[in-house]
Amino acid sequence: MKFWGYKRPDGKVGIRNHVLILPASICASDTTRIIASQVEGAITFNNQNGCSQVPPDMKLTMDVLAGYAANPNIYGTVVVSLGCEGCQMNLVVEAIRERTNKPLKTLIIQEEGGTIKTVEKGVRYAQEMVAEAGLLRREEFPISELILGTNCGGSDPSSGLGSNPLVGELSDRFVEMGATSVLCETTEFLGAEHILARRAANKEVHDKIYKIVYDYEESLKRIGQEIRNGNPSPGNIAGGLTTLEEKSLGCIHKGGKSTINAVYDYAEQLKTGEGLIIMDTPSNDAASVAGLIAGGCQLVVFTTGLGTPTGNAVAPVMKITANKKTYKTMQDNLDFDASHVIYGPETMEEITDQFMRDVIDICNGRLVKAEALGYIETAISRACNYM
Repeated sequence: MKFWGYKRPDGKVGIRNHVLILPASICASDTTRIIASQVEGAITFNNQNGCSQVPPDMKLTMDVLAGYAANPNIYGTVVVSLGCEGCQMNLVVEAIRERTNKPLKTLIIQEEGGTIKTVEKGVRYAQEMVAEAGLLRREEFPISELILGTNCGGSDPSSGLGSNPLVGELSDRFVEMGATSVLCETTEFLGAEHILARRAANKEVHDKIYKIVYDYEESLKRIGQEIRNGNPSPGNIAGGLTTLEEKSLGCIHKGGKSTINAVYDYAEQLKTGEGLIIMDTPSNDAASVAGLIAGGCQLVVFTTGLGTPTGNAVAPVMKITANKKTYKTMQDNLDFDASHVIYGPETMEEITDQFMRDVIDICNGRLVKAEALGYIETAISRACNYM
């Protein structure tokens, strides 16, 4: 099985052909919004970080900024900064260049002389890049060129019973075809980490699975907090999930049955052809999805029992539910009805076949609901509060 995508100069393959107007900090976000709104084919997002951050947090922000620019779905990037923020332009450019050699332009608002002058130049840069991107044509590639992100949010019992196992079947198929599939949301491994660790390819991976769970739990204990104070969420509890362990046992089904070959840090650059891997992310939907896409995932499949509008500017986020009621009431936001996994009459293999066809259609250009609605929300994981 193959898909049609865009070959990038760094060797990666995208399923979208966007020009990214990248805000280096919160102070540049409105300017990038104005630029992107004036150029069809340009995208941006609201960056609430980029300044007043301690070094570990600034690194997380920089990794996401650079990762978004390097994502295969991006043709080229126009970076916009204010000029005095923590994420200085030279640092952002250096971080991007460490990951990719794609087209790159820069604008510093304080040096351009204000917002209007920056917008004028930014629009010209963006229009030039969009015109260049429009000359590219899709080519056929094997599934092994894809990095598939998996995520869940607004879970209920139907997630663990239906949609998560379906994503696990898809993940196993991707792995069999030589692709990379990513399992994440470390806080939702808690109570099930031993099951994942048994599937580790080696002792190093085995130990790291335990370590990321322990480290996350300890980071909250150091400030007198407990993960279970906020997870499961009120919506999870109302939907019928009673404990975090119960939620975790459903969450890990998204990883199928494949061997776990590696554990990556948040937003770390991923590789193709690695099989099933783990990324250490929080369970917050937008922050977790941001880490996956910054790592290089061209597509994220996202399961939900209660329904969610979650999306991302850089990559399609395909929403799946196995809750029949939710699919009926949230059709504006949901892309696939997985309730047949629970209720039939189709077999799991038949449903996975259809799911796989839909995923390939999206890789070939079909928009998911979040893309059609223009969802761009982004959250970036943090270790500390702002300074």
